[in-house]
Order: sequence, then structure tokens, then C-alpha cells
Amino acid sequence: MPEAAVLIDPVPVMDAEAEVAHPVGIDMVHRTRSEDAFPRNWMRLAHDRFSVTAVLPHDHVFFAPVGGDRHDPLLVAETMRQSAMLAFHAGYGVPLGHHFLLSGLDFTCHQEHLRVGGAPAEVDVEVYCSDLKWRGGQPVAGRVAWTVHRGGGLAATGMGVTRFTSPEVYRRMRGETPAAGISIPAAAPVPAARAGRSRAEDVVLSETGRDGQWDLRVDTRHPTLFQRPNDHVPGMLLLEAARQAAFLAVGPAGIVPARTVSRFHRYAEFASPCRIGAVVQPGTAADTVTVQVTGHQDGEPVFTAVLSGPRAHG
Repeated sequence: MPEAAVLIDPVPVMDAEAEVAHPVGIDMVHRTRSEDAFPRNWMRLAHDRFSVTAVLPHDHVFFAPVGGDRHDPLLVAETMRQSAMLAFHAGYGVPLGHHFLLSGLDFTCHQEHLRVGGAPAEVDVEVYCSDLKWRGGQPVAGRVAWTVHRGGGLAATGMGVTRFTSPEVYRRMRGETPAAGISIPAAAPVPAARAGRSRAEDVVLSETGRDGQWDLRVDTRHPTLFQRPNDHVPGMLLLEAARQAAFLAVGPAGIVPARTVSRFHRYAEFASPCRIGAVVQPGTAADTVTVQVTGHQDGEPVFTAVLSGPRAHG
């Protein structure tokens, strides 16, 4: 079928698939380490609705609790993202190896339902797919909405816009960009505590000498942020950069990014510096802070994100 021919008619679903729980392999959520794969099983509720049981670890090294006693909102966002990939691969038959490209990810976490205990927390993630465009009997683009419940309480909601490309189409899109890149930063990281982290190896920003601006610090050796070879900076790393920039902009009080609205405009490449800027927005409530974060590379916008939430410390 020609590349431009996109169908919007859905593919019929076998009734036998409904209400059957299926286990999840880590390849279905594009992970290579089991400790970074959070969905455990999935079930089809309707043609475009799926239920995913996921586990939020209480002691993840990278997605550590925030504010001392709440699950990291970015852990919740990553669980949503993995649940969407699972729904499209397992539910619609998108082949493994296809690229999953998010152009926007918005989420809101209700921190009262995300308390960290002494054991992993099981959550129920409902994935709803809409506005699907089809080619060759498979979806190639669409919208995703998520609701996350824990113990009957609404823990989070989210929305995203995604598309899929085959490896062949993706390579044509990327042109002469090498299929896999390596980046080992030379610049020292921002002090971990100032960026809201406990380990220097998790800091993804370095100083520029200018207020409110930092350089993206990309280390492809990081085991969670780089699960496998990649030819560009992953979106989750950009969200982490936004969180750290917001934390730095707010100062010692920091921020828990309970609500984030993000848009990805172009790929962030390994070969060029990427400048991250953060500005605290005026007029926010006393118990909430809002920060706008932008990323630019080679004079072009890479992403924008607006993060809101309570201060991490007091």
C-alpha cells in the first residue's frame, strides 16, 4: 500500500480475546532489564480499551521515591508509556522492532494515592486508544489516554499522541544519522542534591555559567535511560532533564512534578549541545509551584514542558 494511503477503519477483534489475562514479556515494553519493566499482565476490555496490571517498585534505584514517601511521578509516566506500547504490540499486532514515537505526553498524579510502603505497589492501568489511523491492517498513529487506579483510588491520569514506524521507514526518516550512538559526557554534573537526585550518575544536566540555563548531559552507559542502542536522546531522558531543571530553578525547596504537560518537537541528537532553560512561573498558589522548561539544539526547539506540583521540601 502506498505510504500516503492511511485508513481509519478499525480491524475486527476476536471476542475470545476479551477478559483473558495475558502475561507480559519485557520485550513487549521495549525493556531489556526486568527491574525496569513495570507491566505484569494485560487484558482486553473492549476493542480499543485495555487493562494492564503493573507494579511500582518502592526501591527502584533511578525512579526513587520523591518527598520521602511518594512514588516518583516519572515512574508513573513511564508505566503509562510502557502500558501503551504493550497495548499496541499485544492488542493490535504492531510488530516488535517498530519504533514507538510520542510527540506529546501529559500526566497528572494524585499523590495521596501514591504513598510508598515497604513493598512494591500494584496498580491498575486502563489504556484507551482513539483516533487510530491504519495502514496494512495495523495502526500507525493515534491518541492514548490512561487512568491509573490503586486500591480503588484514582492515582493518575494521562494523555499522549503516538505513531509507529517500521525499522525501514524509520531509517529513511533519520537519513545519515548512525543507527546507534555513544555519548560519554565530559562536563561535570550539577551537584546531585541541587538537582533533586541522590546519585551523581543520575544527573543529566551540567552548568553553563548562566542563570536558569544548563546543558543536557547524556551518558549512554546509564542502565535505565538507555536500555539498548539508540540514535537519539530518549524522551524519558528529556523529561528527567525537565524535572531536574525545574528543581534547580525552584531552589532548595525543589518540586514534585505531579502534573506535567510536554511536547516533543524534534529529535535531540547526540552530536550537538542541547541547552535546557527553566523559568518559574509567577502567580502560583502558595502550596504549588509551576515551571516552564524548554530544550533547544542548533537553534531549534527540541521540547517544551510545564511542570507543576508541591515543593519537595516544605
